[in-house]
Amino acid sequence: MLDGPWEKAMSTYRIFTTAFKRQVAQEFLAGASLNALGRKHEVARNLIRIWVAKYQAGEYEPDFIPMPRLSAHEVKIAELERMVGKLTMELEFLRGVLKSTPSQRGATTSIVTGPMVSPSSEDAPS
Repeated sequence: MLDGPWEKAMSTYRIFTTAFKRQVAQEFLAGASLNALGRKHEVARNLIRIWVAKYQAGEYEPDFIPMPRLSAHEVKIAELERMVGKLTMELEFLRGVLKSTPSQRGATTSIVTGPMVSPSSEDAPS
């Protein structure tokens, strides 16, 4: 049920063939004006601009295969993997710092505060 370069869908939308889009884009690039092409093919000028951009990007080539889009879940997983990697690097760095600093035997230490300070004789209560 073809009626020209487009197929009539059940609603009022027209679905244009790739060959037709390629032809209109080539006509525009050959020097035809948007207004003339729009009237000739009964297509909106903005749609022709979109077709030209896609034609120039190579989307209307016969062997064009679009890259699959990542789903929202895959994007979230990638973000979480990056965060895990960053936190792992920070943990390894802090472990290395902890191993490289000399510690007193039996002294309690904390990664946040460092070794506990022993009270001096001046601070001791009399």
